[in-house]
Parts: sequence; structure tokens; C-alpha cells
Amino acid sequence: MNPDPLLAWRKEFSILAKTTYLISHSLGAMPRRTADALQEFASVWSSRGIRAWEEGWWEMPVTAGNLIGAIIGAGPGDVVMHQNVSICQSIVTSCFDWNGPRNKLVTDGLNFSSNDYIYYGLERQGARICRVSSPDGATLPLELMLDSIDEQTQLVSVSHVAFRSSFVQDLAAITNRAHEMGALVIADLYQSAGVLPVNVRDLGLDFGTGGSVKWLCGGPGAGYLYVRPDLRPRLRPAVTGWMAHCRPFEFEPGPIDYASDAFRFLNGTPGIPALYAARSGYEIVNQIGVDAIRAKSLRQTQRLIELADEAGFPVHSCRDPQMRGGVVVVDVPNAKEVARELARREVLVDFRPNAGIRIAPHFYTADDELDRVMSEIRSIARLSQ
Repeated sequence: MNPDPLLAWRKEFSILAKTTYLISHSLGAMPRRTADALQEFASVWSSRGIRAWEEGWWEMPVTAGNLIGAIIGAGPGDVVMHQNVSICQSIVTSCFDWNGPRNKLVTDGLNFSSNDYIYYGLERQGARICRVSSPDGATLPLELMLDSIDEQTQLVSVSHVAFRSSFVQDLAAITNRAHEMGALVIADLYQSAGVLPVNVRDLGLDFGTGGSVKWLCGGPGAGYLYVRPDLRPRLRPAVTGWMAHCRPFEFEPGPIDYASDAFRFLNGTPGIPALYAARSGYEIVNQIGVDAIRAKSLRQTQRLIELADEAGFPVHSCRDPQMRGGVVVVDVPNAKEVARELARREVLVDFRPNAGIRIAPHFYTADDELDRVMSEIRSIARLSQ
């Protein structure tokens, strides 16, 4: 077997020395250089004080966003950083009038719950929420999504990769249908960016959101928002703040005069420490390249499926590699307890209700760790019966 060149990155992640880390779909391992980045933040604050804002901090929601943009196919200055996806989603949905005849919001039945909480909150503003149910709780036939989009649809929300099952949805087809009907699309890229190739410009995507916690190895507190550049002039987010003003340091009272660039979609003061921490992961993913990460992911997830089949455990992820993200979901008896015991043994995976145990190899995963996790699951499952 040819040596795996991506294993050279293992030394960058200290947790891998003692832990079988198969939970990057939930929290990516921390790069060693992140500690240096946080020390840099402390040093800058300590030595430069208020001057740090004009020496880089003010621009960080965009400069950090540029590193994300390189991963998802956005242009320079097209991505801004926020604390999390919920804020990004709220900013986008606040751009629309939900009281007119075009007041329908379509959300896929596999969407992350936090997104849906925001959408249903719009009902008090007149929005009609159409949730397209998944027949099996794991996949969603494309035609069901396409048929739900009509002339009354204003916004379509879709998770590119479903968090429960790792099912990959056809963003191109959904976006094309939405545009034919005069609607816009917001895609949650949280479970795809960094492990699955994404190009928002090629897709013609209107909005993209995601965060750094998972495959990007950027830690918590660094969500991102992409807005299609030609849409900016017509969008006036109600969820806003002083950083979105075209003259923020004039502190003008009254209604906001929006910035013309991506700063238009910022709000209050950004979380600078989180942006320092997040950049290390983005830099590594950019250096490796998502195509290389995806190739390894497909090989290792296929191996996990084969191991689950040998063990007799049902697999709730798609066997078609083109419809499978970076996670393999295995239905194991007493799965919650099994996942807890795995953690005690320094094997980190997670459990989700109505799904099973989620196992996520990443670019730093060694092949023998796949054999170990399935061997441990088989051992624990036998003991728990």
C-alpha cells in the first residue's frame, strides 16, 4: 500500500498522540499553532492596546473570511465572520419582507434544528414555512425539494450535507430550480466545507453559512456568511449594527446608511480571539486542499462501511460515495452507552438520536484507527447485550 502523505499532519494535532479522534464532524482537533495564535492575540492586545483595531483587528471579520472564501470558492471580500450560524441565518432572513404574497420559506427536512427554530420564528412576521419531510429520516429525494419551490417561494434553505446521516444534497439542482421561480437559496455548509469540495460561485449560490468547529479545525466562535456580491445593493438586513454602517466612526443617529461591501452584513463588535484561533485550521485546510481531503475521506468512509457490514451493524449513511459526506453512521445496540464507553477508552465518536453512532475520519486519521474503532464497538456491544 502506498504511504498516506496526509499523515504527516498528525504531529500538528497533539490530541492524536493518545486519542483515536473520529469526531471531527462535531469538533475538529486543535492545531498546535492555535495556541501560538492565541498568544499572539494576547501579545497584540497587551502591547498595542487600542491601536490594534486600526492595525488589523477591524478588518479581521473579512481577512479571516478570505481564508474561508478560498475553501468554498468565494472571492476576496465576499465572506464575513460572525459568532455562529444562527447569527448568520438571522441576518439573512432579516433582509426579507415576509408580509407579501411571496412569503414562503422552504426548509429541507434534514436541516439542522437551529436553522428551523429561526425560520419558524418568522411566522410571526407573516412567513409561511414549508418543511419538506424526509421519508426515512436520513435522505431526501431531490424531486420533493424541487416540487416544493414555487412562485410564492422567497427563500430556500438546505443543508448541503445532513448532520444526522451525512447525506449530500444536490445544491446545483436546488439552486437552479429556486432561481427559475424567482427565489433565493441559503445553504448550510457546516458539514461540507473542509471535507467536501464546494464552489459557491460555480453553484450560483446566493447565501452560504457555516462554522469552524468541525472539519475546518477552527474551534468555536467563528461562523461565516457568504453573500453573492451582486445581491448586496438590494439587501437591507434588519439584524445589523454599527460595523455595517458606511461611516461607523461618525456614530450617526437614526436609520443606518449601509456599507456597500461585505461589511454591510456585519453587526456589533466581532469576537477577535476566536478569529485568531480559527485561522490556523483554515490555513491547514487550504494548504492540503479539499480535493485531497475528499479523496481520503471517500476511501476511509468506504472502509468503515465494509467493517460495519462485517460486524453485522446496519449503516445509515449512503453507500453511493457521491451522496455521502465525511461521516459514517452505524446503528449499534445501546449506541448511547457504547459511545460513552468508547470515550472512556480514548476513542472519540458521538451518538445522535434516530441515527446511531457517527464516525468521522479526517485527513489526520490513520487507517488502523478505523479497525480499532470498529473492533472496540463490537467488543462493547457484545458486553452490553
